[in-house]
Amino acid sequence: MASDDVVLPGTEVVLFDDKAAVAQAAADTILAAADAAIARHGRFRLCLAGGTTPTAAYALLADADADWSRWWIYHGDERCLPITDPERNSLAADQVWLNRVPVLPGQVFAIPAELGAEAAADAYEPLVAAALPFDLVLLGMGEDGHTASLFPGRKVPADRLAMPVHEAPKPPPDRVSLTTRALSQSEQLLILVTGSGKADAIRGWSAGEPLPVAQVATAAQSRVLVDRAAAAGLI
Repeated sequence: MASDDVVLPGTEVVLFDDKAAVAQAAADTILAAADAAIARHGRFRLCLAGGTTPTAAYALLADADADWSRWWIYHGDERCLPITDPERNSLAADQVWLNRVPVLPGQVFAIPAELGAEAAADAYEPLVAAALPFDLVLLGMGEDGHTASLFPGRKVPADRLAMPVHEAPKPPPDRVSLTTRALSQSEQLLILVTGSGKADAIRGWSAGEPLPVAQVATAAQSRVLVDRAAAAGLI
């Protein structure tokens, strides 16, 4: 349901009862965006987020009927860990979804974060440049208002599409992230926010705090899917 109570600058906000409903709405939105993009230009370029709610949406997509051969998959950020580490965003998406549908392997572009932050960012930059604009970018939000691996108080280079991240405030300290410039170049930007732990950040965002998620959201055509637990204090 559309929310007149939760106002986040520069976005459309849609309120749901719980995380499961947000995940279902996200999966439905992704599938509709895929159909529209394929009809428009023959392919669907999707940039994925990590996190539990996006992963729940991916699990729903695994059972969907879609023209998977026309999907091109990218990642918004990755942790600098071995490719088999269960904390890798790409591994989670592969296990619950991409390994279960006939997406062409050559159309799934994992960030090679196992190479180290600088090398991986340099390697991913031209792949992102060739993909832009995305048809849909999916993002989550951390309890501190970070999105992808763009953390509060950190400078994001305006001339890069992919950047190395060091000394992240949550482990692992080394990561790779797409920048605001890259994430905002999309036909649609869908942000999923669930759980009571996000309530303080949602209040800060509503009050105009310069959180990374807010800076990305206001640079694009953004829709926020939020559950009642995260929106507590504003409704």
